[in-house]
Amino acid sequence: MKIENYIRDIQDFPKEGIGFKDITPLLNDALAMEEATKQLLDLVGNKKVDRVVGMESRGFFFATLLAKELHAGFVPVRKPGKLPFDTLAQEYQLEYGMDVLEIHADAIKPGEKVLIHDDVLATGGTAEAVCKLVERLGGEIVQVNFLMELSFLHGRDKLASYEVKSLLTY
Repeated sequence: MKIENYIRDIQDFPKEGIGFKDITPLLNDALAMEEATKQLLDLVGNKKVDRVVGMESRGFFFATLLAKELHAGFVPVRKPGKLPFDTLAQEYQLEYGMDVLEIHADAIKPGEKVLIHDDVLATGGTAEAVCKLVERLGGEIVQVNFLMELSFLHGRDKLASYEVKSLLTY
């Protein structure tokens, strides 16, 4: 089964000139979703994982499935004001300004092995910010993985000190 057959291109979304990779057909097909989860698990191999961190919001879909299969806890990273407990915040650069992500202050204990997952690696700013949050909490990042990577945006460059894996590369 080819996962890429379940990802459709939407032109000019969310704004003109952007080619958006829509994963909803993948999420809508139980067998395709199961296969994508299996392939993402294969990327992890036999690494020990205590926590899987997923990025708001499309990263949550597979991060929770990976956490379940790895018998690990799931940690959401969200936009400001969305998490109800004490948080740590990390600013990061967008093409047009700055943004912020937050994680619960008690989500990861020092020394825990952490897998970070998101749906797409684009410019790498979001993933880099999440790596910083995990490390501020004392977590050890064992891998940063993605369903797909837009290699022409060179996001991997910002994550050079981590093991980065993607199922699909565009």
